Amino acid sequence: MAALLEPLEAAGDKRRYFHATYLRTTIAVAEEISRGGFADAAWVERWDVVFADLYLDALEVNTAGRKPSQPWSIAFGAPAGLPPLRHVLLGMNAHINYDLPQALVAVISDEQFDDAALLAHREADHRAIDEVLASRVAAEDDELTSLSGPAPLLDRLLRPASRVGTQRFLREAREKVWANATVLGQARRQGPAAYAAVLAQLEELSAAKVTTLQAPGQVLLKLAATGFGVKLAAPRKYVPPASPGG
Repeated sequence: MAALLEPLEAAGDKRRYFHATYLRTTIAVAEEISRGGFADAAWVERWDVVFADLYLDALEVNTAGRKPSQPWSIAFGAPAGLPPLRHVLLGMNAHINYDLPQALVAVISDEQFDDAALLAHREADHRAIDEVLASRVAAEDDELTSLSGPAPLLDRLLRPASRVGTQRFLREAREKVWANATVLGQARRQGPAAYAAVLAQLEELSAAKVTTLQAPGQVLLKLAATGFGVKLAAPRKYVPPASPGG
């Protein structure tokens, strides 16, 4: 990630804002793993790598001129003139809402979903990430403010509330992510077609959220109105389409 940041910064690429923020956050998570801040450090490390790879794959596809998933296509395609904070929030929404449930399901097997005690440990480590992210909010806000230059008066007045709101919205998103991972896990049991159908729903919901956040206006107020994160409906039993003439 550090190596990929250099050309993004050299080119003045708008994607550098999220990438740099994500790199600093990844370092903070690694430090928390080393400190012993998680119940199962090895599992968190596997999960973090799977999670990061989903973003890096999307970045590679976009850099090659191809189209990644809908949420990332919208986030990467946002106007360059948007403030750095907006680019970060677009990337965060794509990555947390769409990628994170997939990453969780990738490192939690069906058997582990059935193990209530183990699943509680997994969920606790999932929640512990909030503390790492919350600890980064003020520093990232300062970093992005230094890049953006003097902010409009309303932005400056809302800045303290924005930091508190960001922490709350991240917690809200994490709760929805866990619920969505559970839904994906249930769909996986029904087979690849059922899983693909639910994943397509998640992609659509996540893309709509990223699109909403591109519109002009205060991001904090938008999130207060619409909430952070998306929520999948509980899966119904998947019924494959009937064969022709059958």
